[in-house]
Amino acid sequence: MTSPATACPVTIRIQEDDFDIAHEIAILTRSRTDIGAVVSFSGICRADEDSAKISALTLEHYPGMAEEEIGRHVSEATARWPLNGVTVIHRVGRFMPGQNIVLVLTASQHRQAAFQAAEFLMDYLKTSAPFWKKEESEAGTGWVEAQTRDDEAAARWTKS
Repeated sequence: MTSPATACPVTIRIQEDDFDIAHEIAILTRSRTDIGAVVSFSGICRADEDSAKISALTLEHYPGMAEEEIGRHVSEATARWPLNGVTVIHRVGRFMPGQNIVLVLTASQHRQAAFQAAEFLMDYLKTSAPFWKKEESEAGTGWVEAQTRDDEAAARWTKS
């Protein structure tokens, strides 16, 4: 999903294919002279989790719902911070350690807004986005439960 040409273009994609971070930044900033900062976060499948060696990770989602929910949070980010562009790409499927899983790009005139918006979006994706994660490790295969540390990180964005 891509928004129409506005002050803050938004791209949200859920896909099986890998992404190229430099290419996505180039798309976001092409012909834009109002962008002074781009913050990128890329999440990568790691091999170790709490002393268990991970051999693979499978991510599933609810098509349509995931894009809509991510869009809702991107809208909140653009309302909170003066952003000039946002890209969120989340992959689904089976991943091996070292493979890309998620990319969040936030662009703004100044770095602080871009950093904060990227953190906000990643905290949401980590705790509340409608994705299900299953790990395969030497300890067996199982669905991954939410982590308290992730919930605590996301709680800081709650409006009081």
